[in-house]
Amino acid sequence: MSPQSGETTAGASGMKAPAIAVPVRAEGVELLGGMQGSGYREPPALVRRADGQVLQLTPLLYEVLQAVDGTRNLEEIADVVGAASGRAVAAADVSTLIDAHLVQLGLLRLADGSEPDVKKLDPLLRMRFRVAVTDPERTRRLTRPFQAVFSPIVVVLVLAAFAAICWWLLVTKGLASAAHEAFERPGLLLLTFVITLLSAGFHEFGHAAAAARAGATPGRMGAGLYLVWPAFYTDVTDSYRLDRRGRLLTDLGGLYFNAIVAVVVVGVWWLTGSDALLLIVATQLLLMVRQLAPIVRFDGYHVLADATGVPDLFQRIKPTLLGLLPWRWGNAESRLLKPGARAVITVWVLVVVPLLLVALVAIILSFPRLIGSAWAGIREQLGRVGEGFSSADYGSAAGHLLGVVAIAIPVAGLIYMLVRLVRQLAQKAWRSSEGRPVKRALSFGLVAALIGAVAFAWWPDSERYRPIEAYEGGTLATMVTAVAPDRPGIGEGERGETVALIPGQESLPGPEDPELAVVLVPRDDASAAPSWVFPFNRPDAPSDQDSQALAVATEDGSVVYDVAFALVWADGDRVDTTNEAYAFASCTGCAAVAVSFQVVLIAGQASVVVPQNLSAAVNYECVECVTFALASQLVVTLDGPLTASSTAELERLWAEIAEFGNSIRDRPLSELADALQGYKSRILDILRADPNSGLATTGNTEPTVQPSPGPTTDRAPDGESTPGPTAPTAPEEKPATPEKNPATPEPTTEPAPAPSQTSTPSPTPTPTASPE
Repeated sequence: MSPQSGETTAGASGMKAPAIAVPVRAEGVELLGGMQGSGYREPPALVRRADGQVLQLTPLLYEVLQAVDGTRNLEEIADVVGAASGRAVAAADVSTLIDAHLVQLGLLRLADGSEPDVKKLDPLLRMRFRVAVTDPERTRRLTRPFQAVFSPIVVVLVLAAFAAICWWLLVTKGLASAAHEAFERPGLLLLTFVITLLSAGFHEFGHAAAAARAGATPGRMGAGLYLVWPAFYTDVTDSYRLDRRGRLLTDLGGLYFNAIVAVVVVGVWWLTGSDALLLIVATQLLLMVRQLAPIVRFDGYHVLADATGVPDLFQRIKPTLLGLLPWRWGNAESRLLKPGARAVITVWVLVVVPLLLVALVAIILSFPRLIGSAWAGIREQLGRVGEGFSSADYGSAAGHLLGVVAIAIPVAGLIYMLVRLVRQLAQKAWRSSEGRPVKRALSFGLVAALIGAVAFAWWPDSERYRPIEAYEGGTLATMVTAVAPDRPGIGEGERGETVALIPGQESLPGPEDPELAVVLVPRDDASAAPSWVFPFNRPDAPSDQDSQALAVATEDGSVVYDVAFALVWADGDRVDTTNEAYAFASCTGCAAVAVSFQVVLIAGQASVVVPQNLSAAVNYECVECVTFALASQLVVTLDGPLTASSTAELERLWAEIAEFGNSIRDRPLSELADALQGYKSRILDILRADPNSGLATTGNTEPTVQPSPGPTTDRAPDGESTPGPTAPTAPEEKPATPEKNPATPEPTTEPAPAPSQTSTPSPTPTPTASPE
């Protein structure tokens, strides 16, 4: 949306007018009256020229222009203005106002009776390379059908649906599946980008339709570059004459159309089931949040300006800051605004000015790292573009090419803004110090000092232009420390140098290839806490191809989770993989949760198949504590390797399972066993559908479930522990003889049937208070 321009200054047309005896209004000048809902004590008056330019005039200038009817001379006009304004006005005063302002603004004819040669002020001063797509008449025709969506009933329905969609998407559904599908299928990602771009244009339709609905006449619509960012624009200058409600409707019309896009996209998602479409809803939310920021001239800025009745907020920054000084409280400039508008603008200035300064400092300090990250990102994206073309995956290549553009545009914008800021500061210092050599010297000395400080912050060294890593804080304090370290030591989360012993045959670790290190940190309490408090030995560490989740809670009030998910491919003669889940607690008001999920795929026929699935949940000297251990295992024998399509489908499912494992902390414990059982069924469906698996006509045994005793919320007697689960049975290979203990799996020399499953949840009950 274009800024609602309309303010102008004397000398806009650059004409020098001689004295006029009988002034006459220029052709097409329309008097619109006082501005409605103004935040000024004396609301400015509005005038529209024949070219559509809306101008603000002071009440005195408006009275003079209103008195000009083509027949009155200067003395008569002075009498009319004096009577209307209640002040003494002379003909000389009228002549000065006409010559210095009204003629210069193109509102009166020249002394020879000719029409003034005026140039409409550009409301989009920073919009470059503009291309007008529609003229005012075409804009009115295109937006007329959309005015119906501003019916109160439709607005309520759309906003209610949009609110429900936001809650569902951000709180219930989430965006993980949408992002995964979009990046797995770059064509969908490209479609998301295109629809998001078109929705930005539809946003401008919202402004135009809202302006027309409120009674204004929208102007041209088009596209261009705002600084360096692609942008659409709509000329809604005519909405300036509307009342406050009409202006706010125009401001919010674009955001309302973004909400309509989100509702329509969710409807399409409901019909197609493609989660990638939900990314479009997320982009609409991001666009709306960005537009609502009142810091720059986006929709939020115009909403605040029209709500307060102060058209150009940035012009009020200097008067507002000066008005805070005690010796300027009685200044006339400080009393121009109404008390309510002045309070809002003061708060806005006190918030925006520090934010802009902090943002400027952050940009300057982090600029070298941003350049390094952008360069690394562009190189990576270009490499993937080449891979896409070489493999004839043109959708992927196009998606990564868009990634290059997405990285380059913000960096180019930052460079342009910094260069523009330096040029503006230099020009302002030159103009303000004209004819004052001492002030000019001080001004340029300050500018030189600032340039020197920036050069120091950007001076190349080994660390200055490296890419930003995920583990770095990125706070303002770390940015300042990166420029000028305050101490030689190494603090928590900081980079530095130390001495380490590394085997000579191994490569050195680095930020891109980190290695696990043990750092000893002194504690205030020198007494050593017992490392193991339970009356049994600690479970052995898992060996290769084994899985183990071990959650141990020994601190009061703690909640400890441990999750182990593994997909094992076994091709040896003996398969004896072990899947273990142990949850131990010895504390007060604590919880220990261990979940281990293992899938074993045996390629070919193994002579001995004795997998073990073990779980134990133990409370020892525990008060009000919860232990939960769940071990779930699936063992399947395959005739041969899977096809490429089945392998890819299995990998996608396993990525989903891994994401489920990462979110176990946020899920009810009572639902975990069923969820894992569901994943087992889906894995078996994939395997049965593969022609190489040999499972198409082979039945599968049902899982053997042996629950363990549930957790207790009562304190166990000292020296005793709550009984844990026994070891579960191995996969059934043949009916067990009565002499065999089902808790002790016996090896067999025959191939195990495919598939077999074991699942041992421990425990099944959960306490009333879930340890989440």
